[in-house]
Amino acid sequence: MSGNIKNVIAAIDYIESHLHEKLDLETIAGALHYSKYHLHRMFTATVGLTIQTYAQRRRLTEAAKLLVFSDKPILEIALTAGYESQQSFTDSFRAMYKKAPNQYREEEEFYPLQLRYILNENPADLEGESGWQQKIAYATEADIPAWMELVHLVIDGFPHLDEGQYLEQLKEYIRNRRALILKDTDTAVGIMAFHEMTGSIDFLGVHPQYRKKGIARAFCEKALHELVHSKEITVTTFREGDKADTGYRQAFKKLGFAEAELLVEFGYPTQRFILQKSKAGFCSQVLQEPLREPCNHVLRKEETEA
Repeated sequence: MSGNIKNVIAAIDYIESHLHEKLDLETIAGALHYSKYHLHRMFTATVGLTIQTYAQRRRLTEAAKLLVFSDKPILEIALTAGYESQQSFTDSFRAMYKKAPNQYREEEEFYPLQLRYILNENPADLEGESGWQQKIAYATEADIPAWMELVHLVIDGFPHLDEGQYLEQLKEYIRNRRALILKDTDTAVGIMAFHEMTGSIDFLGVHPQYRKKGIARAFCEKALHELVHSKEITVTTFREGDKADTGYRQAFKKLGFAEAELLVEFGYPTQRFILQKSKAGFCSQVLQEPLREPCNHVLRKEETEA
């Protein structure tokens, strides 16, 4: 295991053990005896989020769980999550979940904003790796555990994910040969679910440790040139200005996708993006640039125009 990954895992372990205490970069770096600047660079490069963002999203996820599965007063939950007042907690919660805490509690439908990061301790040395398209394979039911591990890792791009429903949809996509996977030994590093007739990319996820490796480019080109019968591929992602977006909207734009209509999916405001086949060359070019790999919201969602 490389030193950087070991240090990031130690930082994650510390955050997870101290979610109800003061958590900032200086505190965590001091507890682990690291330089805060070096820790910040390592953590952000590996996870794709700053320590502050990761900790806030984890705290809000645990708060959401308490709202649904406990009878604790909202003020107590707010203080446990590290907020100084119920109002400041409500403002942060609404920005991420699009609902006030009391409304979220009444609806009794928990979904995570951010799950604990579990990293691959021994990733392959993929520098200079090429030919990803040839390594992408159709997923089988035996791949479901690895697939779901990656889903949990990139949950920040999937508002309102219902895991039980998701699993049933995934099995259907696998049966219909509409699910693709790329693996490093037993670790899923890229996954995609698609519909060949509509051109819809219903799920695209890339492991954070394998960003900047051209994996998204490989999936995109495979969809454009080998799998989809339509003249375009489409995805949905966050709307502009959504504070829950950790970079997916901008990533799709860098891939060459153009903004399309606004949608509401399971009550969550999103937007469709479109990439024409004529833009495939542009897609190949921009995907070589460093960026946060995108992932779409769910396999299938009911959609209505907003």
